[in-house]
Amino acid sequence: METENSTVVKEFILLGLTQSQNIQLLVFVLVLIFYVIILPGNFLIILTIRSDPGLTAPLYFFLGNLAFLDASYSFIVAPRMLVDFLFEKKIISYRDCITQLFFLHFIGGGEGLLLVVMAFDRYIAICRPLHYSTVMNPRACYALLLALWLGGFIHSIIQVALILRLPFCGPNQLDNFFCDVPQVIKLACTDTFVVELLMVFNSGLLTLLCFLGLLSSYAVIIYRVHQSSSEGKNKALSTCTTHIIIILIMFGPAIFIYTRPFRALPVDKVVSFFHTVIIPLLNPVIYTFRNQEVKSAMWRLLNQYVVC
Repeated sequence: METENSTVVKEFILLGLTQSQNIQLLVFVLVLIFYVIILPGNFLIILTIRSDPGLTAPLYFFLGNLAFLDASYSFIVAPRMLVDFLFEKKIISYRDCITQLFFLHFIGGGEGLLLVVMAFDRYIAICRPLHYSTVMNPRACYALLLALWLGGFIHSIIQVALILRLPFCGPNQLDNFFCDVPQVIKLACTDTFVVELLMVFNSGLLTLLCFLGLLSSYAVIIYRVHQSSSEGKNKALSTCTTHIIIILIMFGPAIFIYTRPFRALPVDKVVSFFHTVIIPLLNPVIYTFRNQEVKSAMWRLLNQYVVC
């Protein structure tokens, strides 16, 4: 395989989400509304969890990190896409393209692992309640947080390392509104079968295994909850249901994009749009609306610092 020294492409032309001006305007307004309304809500979740003494349990610690990762993820693609809507020719440099791709998989991989950690937390809390305070102590929580950041970094750096070895000598048009593995690889002027296979194993297979593992673990947890007669049964079921909703809306598009051969389909851009722009802003909000403790703490915070 040739090395990156043979790369002559210095920039990529993004074809965008659509060529229709009316649809572009509609998407621009939609994304802007999401940013103005929902993104501050994610930061409010983080502030609420950090400031309220009643939200110190590991569950809320991980929820705060989920909000932080989702907010960070939403800054990778959407801001540049909003700016690109204002220009007829959408250009991104080779270096910026690789940087965007790196952070997309770094944050995305970390978020997927965070959902695994949250499933582990719920399993210990519901199936091993007597050991919960011992297993999920503050040191263990920070160690798990460090592990998921490290896992996201390793996952992403593998993707970048494989792409940097590919030669790009033209064409340089990316049929998307951001840089991602399937579109970038297709522009390489060499046989990419082995690289595509490695990418599918690194992204697609791991995503699918995590998804199936999470669904299986929550099935066990819900089964144990139904067998119990504790007072917190309804609350535990509500929490698990919320986690499953988040898992479905996050892993579903990722599985569609990364577990198949890198061939363009008509719905690819729509799925990518929801996966990279809409869903990251909604995940913590979905959880918050179904968690009474967080909602109550949020209203107390707003009443204290805004209303008064």
